[in-house]
Amino acid sequence: MSTADEISTLLVANFGTDPAAIRPEASLRDLRLDSLALEELRLLIEDRLGVDLDDVQLTSRDTVGRLVDAVHVHRKAAA
Repeated sequence: MSTADEISTLLVANFGTDPAAIRPEASLRDLRLDSLALEELRLLIEDRLGVDLDDVQLTSRDTVGRLVDAVHVHRKAAA
């Protein structure tokens, strides 16, 4: 499963996000994620994908694509 698919699965399962709304250009705000939800999502991603995102500063203005890119960078760094 790709990183984008993993993140989409987490968004749908944990936040009730409409799968059709999850696109690379969609902002996290458009997906109705507030700061608390963003922190929860970060922790879920770390746990499920085994990456450390402590230095990633996500805001609701960031996009799904930026989140996927950040995870990719940290996966490569960990390898």
